[in-house]
Amino acid sequence: MSKKKVIAGNWKMNKTPSETAEFISELSVRLKGVKDTVICAVPYVCISAALKAVNKSKIKIAAQSMHYEENGAFTGEVSANMLNDLNIKYVIIGHSERRQYYNETDLTVNKKALQALKHGISPIICVGESLEQREMNVTEDLVRYQVKYALSGVVENDMQNVVFAYEPIWAIGTGKTATSQQADEVCACIRKAISEKYSKKIANRVPILYGGSVNAKNASELFAMSDIDGGLVGGASLKIDDFEKIIKY
Repeated sequence: MSKKKVIAGNWKMNKTPSETAEFISELSVRLKGVKDTVICAVPYVCISAALKAVNKSKIKIAAQSMHYEENGAFTGEVSANMLNDLNIKYVIIGHSERRQYYNETDLTVNKKALQALKHGISPIICVGESLEQREMNVTEDLVRYQVKYALSGVVENDMQNVVFAYEPIWAIGTGKTATSQQADEVCACIRKAISEKYSKKIANRVPILYGGSVNAKNASELFAMSDIDGGLVGGASLKIDDFEKIIKY
């Protein structure tokens, strides 16, 4: 199986259901003929509107998080079973904002990844370092640890449904971007960690995305790197002209 090329837009807490429907409908028209995997991770309340707007296009709709339990007294959360019932096939797990503001840990990332895979949902697992950690020169050690912890208990056959995203925390929403070489080095580190746990063959199949102020100006250079298989795009994915350009790179 060849490696997938993936562009995922993480909308965060932006756009209403009606705005989502309008955006997705227009994007679907613009992306006719695009063969790579295009994903829009929309707020929970926008999922139904997004699914209707997708119509017959190849755009996939993702959730931005989910709980690791099947059900229970977890106010404000949604389960993999709920997402599965909506035919959602992707979910972002371990985004740095979830780690920073909502107590996401390496343990919960692993539990969520296992739960998503159990229900046939592909986890987009986010890993990355803070500016302090980069300055301490521990980026590679930290990222390899995050990758292997996230994959604890994940069987080899499920790796065909796993996506990773390298997100340098210092570059998210700041306008700062890792250089293409920096980004490629860490994506290669992620691939090496997967190879050590499974095999080089499996590692080469896993899409590894770069996320961190990706925009229409830097996307082509980033996507040209050998170990970057696409992007997890934040603010630029909310601007249809920019997102279209990024996808078509």
